[in-house]
Amino acid sequence: MDTRTPTAIHLTDAERIDRLRLIRSDNVGPRTFYSLINHFGSARVALQRLPELARRGGADRPGRICSEEDALAEIRASQKIGVSLLAPDEAGYPPRLATLEDAPPLLGVRGALDALIRPMLAVVGSRNASGAGLKFAGTLARDLSEAGFVIVSGLARGIDQAAHRASLKGGTVAVLAGGHDRIYPPEHEDLLASIFDSGGAAISEMPLGHVPKARDFPRRNRLISGTALGVVVVEAAHRSGSLITARIAAEQGREVFAVPGSPLDPRAAGTNDLIKQGATLTTEAADVISAVEPIMGRPLASREPEIDPLDVEPDAGDRARIIALLGPTPVLIDDLIRMAGVSPAVVRAVLLELELAGRLERHGGGLVSMI
Repeated sequence: MDTRTPTAIHLTDAERIDRLRLIRSDNVGPRTFYSLINHFGSARVALQRLPELARRGGADRPGRICSEEDALAEIRASQKIGVSLLAPDEAGYPPRLATLEDAPPLLGVRGALDALIRPMLAVVGSRNASGAGLKFAGTLARDLSEAGFVIVSGLARGIDQAAHRASLKGGTVAVLAGGHDRIYPPEHEDLLASIFDSGGAAISEMPLGHVPKARDFPRRNRLISGTALGVVVVEAAHRSGSLITARIAAEQGREVFAVPGSPLDPRAAGTNDLIKQGATLTTEAADVISAVEPIMGRPLASREPEIDPLDVEPDAGDRARIIALLGPTPVLIDDLIRMAGVSPAVVRAVLLELELAGRLERHGGGLVSMI
């Protein structure tokens, strides 16, 4: 079974409310959330310190801090539709997802929790899929499901929905880009109902009422790959969301598989390029199973805490030098450290202050840019 030795926790009601308030406050993403928790010891203390940290980052006024009333309202509304808000290492939180540095601090889960702790494989691909692609995605998902894997995908049109439908019997997990009450695309609400009826589940890190926007889909894609042993891309054009999922999967240390296609079909251009770049060429379920079986028996490593950036106080010169090196074009944090000529802790402290001030955007692969 693909789980690590349990270190199960269970948040108190007060802790869950405080953590929800923190992650729902302006400019607090998962990485910043964990930095704040690690430094201050609790979400409650971190909430008290947010205004001061935002001012240090140059904010004219602190961002909105989620109120206790709003957090309670979200928890109650979630419970009404069967959604539980789980922290990493709580029972039902996907174990592989919990190891990521940017794992959702509270994950909205709905459906059969058993499906979320079984070994998962992701199957993704083009929304505008070919008939052959849809057929192969269904066959592959069904075969992997019958071999004991839960199929995870993004509930999108095309390849995603074909993979979900073919794996209903064995259990499938939908990763949502919006809130649990804002299903996209709307015509897949019946598919989601079938997933629940068949012992599957859905997960989302977004609050109820959140309508998915373009920027939410890459965030969702990291959860698709993060839950899984590997990601199979069936069809993908150049610059498609499925290629983003494959890139994120590689950054997360997941296996990447690609189904070859005709060089004349632009929907296969991305998958053919993935194969050139080292993805495992996949023509049947056995190609995937043989690659992931050796991984399944390995214990999962817990998320390693970074050196606490809040333990250092950057001086004015260092802060100005780091900010001068930032711009609208994303830059690697490692390059920023080298160019600034200061310690990693100082750079990370300045980045955290800028993020809390609403001036910094984090991208995948350790890239950051100024807003």
